[in-house]
Amino acid sequence: MKISLVILLFFLPFMPHHALDSTTLLQKMYARYHGKWHSNLSFNQTTERYKNDSLVKSQIWYEHILYPDKLRIDFDSLKSGNGVLFRGDSTYVISKHKLARSLKGENELIFFLGGMYFVPFDQVLAHFKALNYDLSKFHEDIWKGKPVYVIGANNADEEVNQLWIDKEKLVAIRFIKYDASTKEEGTMEEQIALKGGWSETYCKFYINDKLLQVEKYHDIVAGGPVDKSLFEPSLIK
Repeated sequence: MKISLVILLFFLPFMPHHALDSTTLLQKMYARYHGKWHSNLSFNQTTERYKNDSLVKSQIWYEHILYPDKLRIDFDSLKSGNGVLFRGDSTYVISKHKLARSLKGENELIFFLGGMYFVPFDQVLAHFKALNYDLSKFHEDIWKGKPVYVIGANNADEEVNQLWIDKEKLVAIRFIKYDASTKEEGTMEEQIALKGGWSETYCKFYINDKLLQVEKYHDIVAGGPVDKSLFEPSLIK
């Protein structure tokens, strides 16, 4: 018995830890930030639009997020009367202080970048699956010299929806999404620590590997006062 115990203790440090997968990673993220992440976020951003690698337009956008699933963007100024409202699985286009049209479609980044911490965990898993992330797939990688986890893909070359997670901070820093013949990619970089969580401050978005948009955040406020009427379609103004 004593010899067996010595052998076990000798090999124990070299035994592999429980294998991490997409579901257990999401559990780790949820355990770290559920009940701690800031409930709302506001900032303005310099938004640059590109075509064929050339800058074609630059605007200031004013953004307000109310987790888990609401985002209001006003273009050019808070009083311009032009912008967009994301609320759950619906999108509302605002033009000249009026609701111009509404359509189905959510902004998935609200969910990845904070919203997932405000719903029960079983809903988190269900939402990832509804967004066509295969949670049976997972791997570790290196991105920009730093270790990352990747949800939804077994290797970087798979043409499947995947979300890249900073290994230390446990926050999303990159997504790749495939839809028919379109590849969409976004990077969320230069995170800063906020109340109970983080915020990216520099983002890039690509369509079929061509640069579409660059965003630089300014005047970020987390957990401040929030005007909930901003997120009511019937009160758009």
